[in-house]
Order: sequence, then C-alpha cells, then structure tokens
Amino acid sequence: MGLTPVSPNEVATIVTTLEMRQRPPLRPMPATRLRLVGWPTPTPDKYRALFKRIGAPWLWFSRLAMDEASLTRIIHDPGIGVFAALDPAGVEVGMLELDFRTPRECEISYFGLIPELAGQGHGRWLMAEALARGWAKGIERVWVHTCTLDHPSALGFYRASGFTAISRTIETFADPRATGMLPPDAAPQIPRLDVNRR
Repeated sequence: MGLTPVSPNEVATIVTTLEMRQRPPLRPMPATRLRLVGWPTPTPDKYRALFKRIGAPWLWFSRLAMDEASLTRIIHDPGIGVFAALDPAGVEVGMLELDFRTPRECEISYFGLIPELAGQGHGRWLMAEALARGWAKGIERVWVHTCTLDHPSALGFYRASGFTAISRTIETFADPRATGMLPPDAAPQIPRLDVNRR
C-alpha cells in the first residue's frame, strides 16, 4: 500500500460516481417553502454568483475557471436544464443542473443549496424534483458524482435517494483559494497546505 504525495498548492479528492437505472417509485413530494424555476438563459455573472454561494464551502470552482464564452455555451445549451430554487422572497438559494446531451441519459451536473438550508429536508425535495424532471425525458439512466470534499452526508444522501455507487477516481487540482477563484477563508475544514508551509 502506497501513498501518493500531493503538491502543497493542490487539493486531492476521491470522486464517487453513482447511477440509477430505473425510475424510483412515486412518492409524495417532500414539503418545502422553496420553489424551483427554470433558468433557460442565465447570465454568466448571475450563474457564477449562485454557483459560488452554494459551492464555495465545498471548493466548487470548475465553472468559475471557465471563460465567459465557454460557460455561456454550456448553460445556454438546449440539452442542459438549469434551475434555481427560490425562497419565499424570490431569492435564489439553490441550484439544479441537468445534462441531457448524452442520448438516453441525464447527468445531475450540479445539485446544491446554500449552507444555511442544510439539514432542513430541502435536499430531499430538490432531489425529488431532479429525478422527476430527469425521468420525464424517457431516459434509461440518471447519474451523478460526489467527492470527499463535498458535504459529509452527500454520498449517503445519494445512496438513500436510490443511486448505486459504480466507480471511484482520484482528482487533484490547484487549490482555488490559492488561485484567487475562491476567498482565502472558503472551506476552512480543508487545510491550505501552501499557507501552512510558509
């Protein structure tokens, strides 16, 4: 058994891919005060602001690293469904992004709520919305991935939602706090080795 060193200015994570091959039984929609609305053509700035608000605690950075043209091509693609969860005041507090570009498949590309809503049952509602919208397209597979940088309950949540883990990979990337894509104090639970070694 060996250990693989990771550069101090990088972060490493284990990514688990999960899939669902048949539509789960219909259940009552979980109660919530939130509502889900389509975002057919969000502006890159508005999209990134919500992406960052939801994902900074988990070091989400991929869409922050894209140039505006590349991001716009994805989030305006007719094969991508982007949705915002709104609170009663109409403020965006969650995000769902479904990718149907592979025939007969739906990838849940992004799924999340702002940290203040954790543990209140809104995640079950958002997942019910995701699965209803995905399976309504006549697909054969819904899949998602999560990683060890995500919320500690994420993997268990996906499995409890009916997904089966099918593969693991290791990903390393430049720490987005060191590159300036995320604030230096984002994700304090994940130590910054580049700072600690100075």
